[in-house]
Amino acid sequence: MKKPFETIAIIGKPRDQKAIATHKELFHWLLDEGFQVVIDDRLREILNDIPAQYFTNLIAIGKQADLAVVVGGDGNMLGAARVLSRFDISVIGVNRGNLGFLTDLNPEEFQTALKEVLDGKFIEEERFLLEAEIHRHGQVKSHNAALNEAVLHPGQVARMIEFEVYIDQTFAFSQRSDGLIISTPTGSTAYSLSGGGPILSPSLNAISLVPMFPHTLSSRPLVVDGNRKIKLVVSPDNRGTQEVSCDGQISLPVSPGDEIHIYQSPNVLKLIHPEGYSYYHVLRNKLGWSSKLF
Repeated sequence: MKKPFETIAIIGKPRDQKAIATHKELFHWLLDEGFQVVIDDRLREILNDIPAQYFTNLIAIGKQADLAVVVGGDGNMLGAARVLSRFDISVIGVNRGNLGFLTDLNPEEFQTALKEVLDGKFIEEERFLLEAEIHRHGQVKSHNAALNEAVLHPGQVARMIEFEVYIDQTFAFSQRSDGLIISTPTGSTAYSLSGGGPILSPSLNAISLVPMFPHTLSSRPLVVDGNRKIKLVVSPDNRGTQEVSCDGQISLPVSPGDEIHIYQSPNVLKLIHPEGYSYYHVLRNKLGWSSKLF
């Protein structure tokens, strides 16, 4: 019987020696199991004892590989997702970070769970991304994608900014605040949660708008249909340059008077979990919720 995955990619920049060891252990284990292996070429210098022919770039990985194993924390997964979501490739994570909402596998004993996944025993779900565009004088000046959230904020200097929010071209509200977090369900347990936003089930087709330190107590998080297009119009009276941050990794400069268009991306991340995965178990474990009474 044909295996669901034949070419496996290893991605994720390691931050310490333990993570480097996990990359190497994973590489040799996959080879021993008979899989074709490719490695993100940004790891070439760190994994310098692995032959050069195994390394290639993320675009090539998206075209060649059937499954990407991301080693590290959620930050590595976010970076990979913005590129790999454009391709027909599944993704699973080995947690070498802190919280690890997106990385399921235990690095100390990944072999057993990963072998079952590679044998076809897994749960697959699709996570949608957001597209963020900066419009200036009718032209798109910059754009990027976000798996977690797109955040309008004042940049390096903390100050209040003013902007208007439109949902599908209909005016919703204006606001004076430190900014606005526009989050996917995937990102609802990230920066949005820190800002007081709701936790959204990953299967929901919804987008949350979470004000950051608003100037009025009546400002509250708003959840809208995921197919709605959101437009932020930045007041021309704002001082200096603002930013839109995508997943806390990519910054798009915003000038007073610019428009920010945010909408659901046509691309999705195909996220793989081992059988027995439960989102609510992850929430209990990561957020310290109480277990069953009896």
